[in-house]
Amino acid sequence: MKILAVCLGRPEILPGKKYKTGINKMAIQGPVMVDAEGLVGDAILKRKHHGGVDQAVYIEGSIDLDWWQAELGRELPYGTFGENLVVEGLESAMLAAGDRLAIGEVLLEITSPRIPCATFAAKMDEPTFVRRYTHAARPGAYARVLQGGMVEAGQSVSFLAWQGDRVTMREMMATVGRRLGDADQARYLAAPVHYKIKDAIRASML
Repeated sequence: MKILAVCLGRPEILPGKKYKTGINKMAIQGPVMVDAEGLVGDAILKRKHHGGVDQAVYIEGSIDLDWWQAELGRELPYGTFGENLVVEGLESAMLAAGDRLAIGEVLLEITSPRIPCATFAAKMDEPTFVRRYTHAARPGAYARVLQGGMVEAGQSVSFLAWQGDRVTMREMMATVGRRLGDADQARYLAAPVHYKIKDAIRASML
């Protein structure tokens, strides 16, 4: 696998909206620094819901993006979904919390799926896109940064699978907001999933 694109966003207002968003991202040339908060220079707004150490980098796989291009019948330039990194040969179905991607000196750890929102639907200019994206179950993934450094298009990517019980991106996406059974609660809490998901599970157990 390799990095096909590194994408950064800038603050702007989408048609029909009144607030600024950093969802519009574009592929850039040259290396970009990655630190604990993500790609340096990337616009992250509404930090209550976006950014933070457990969703510092948003990753899309080329297999998912190719599927979406066929599904939507149009070209999707890198960055269309608001992704920071596009990885050749990667697919959401293969990812679970705790899986790691090594890119040169950078080490990322998968934490959670991307959950679509109204801003994403506005970006895609399709009011029903949240439901459509959820139903497709190809969410890409957020990652925390275990080791920072520089990334750029063309770098090779090594995949290191989590060795514990797997909690996949598709499963997490399907169970958002739902109460888990005892066995699934234990499995989620044992894996390195996003801290907000763990907090929600612990709260449901009280």
